[in-house]
Amino acid sequence: MALFSSTTELAMSAPDAKPAWMPHQPADRILSTLKTRGALGIPDIAKVLNVTVEAVRQQMAKLEAEGLVDAESRSSGRGRPTQIWRLTGEGHKRFPDTHAEMTVQMISAVISVFGEKGMDQLIGAREAVMRANYKEAMRGARSLKTRLERLAEIRSREGYMAEFRAEFRTEFSAEVRAEVKADGDGQENPGQSFLFIENHCPICTAAQACTGFCRSELQLFDEVLGPDVSVSRVEHVLAGARRCAYRVEPKASAP
Repeated sequence: MALFSSTTELAMSAPDAKPAWMPHQPADRILSTLKTRGALGIPDIAKVLNVTVEAVRQQMAKLEAEGLVDAESRSSGRGRPTQIWRLTGEGHKRFPDTHAEMTVQMISAVISVFGEKGMDQLIGAREAVMRANYKEAMRGARSLKTRLERLAEIRSREGYMAEFRAEFRTEFSAEVRAEVKADGDGQENPGQSFLFIENHCPICTAAQACTGFCRSELQLFDEVLGPDVSVSRVEHVLAGARRCAYRVEPKASAP
């Protein structure tokens, strides 16, 4: 019996037929088998792929370590429980996903049927829900630093890989900037501004199809961070940057 063959298999009608398409790498062949057949024991996988049980066991250990498969024990009556393997959420992500294409199609359909105004209304409804959630998260956050910490937490949970860091206006002396850097109590300091950074855009496809999403988020940040600060976008993925970044700075106090 062979370990793993790199040949492409053809579909068959028999109950033990191999899947219609088999990837070349051993690990991917196992993932394909679990995807097309559902949860299986290692002996069953070995039978489908016509390889040794030991070869499958070695690959399953690697796949489990990568978080792509997991196992559960099932009792079959007498004897020891059988381990049944299945794909995890991460394992399912290894397969093609056309949600990006569907997103573009849906946006185009909305604009075609309801016009730009209808699309703006949908974006506005999304923005309203986000605004309510974000403002609730800001409750009790007095300092700008605390507000940014909470916003970064929310955005990271939404997939944006958000972070922020302090910036300082150049008109302040080196002594003042050094004092601000050394101040770890979270209090606001003269001249202190921040760069709010999003290292990933999970809605990039939608934003490319409709820039209203980006406009909406900039307005949203400006609102939820408070009337005492101004927010401006300084880097933009849609403009060719590797990330989106926003400068957040306190507004000058009235004399």
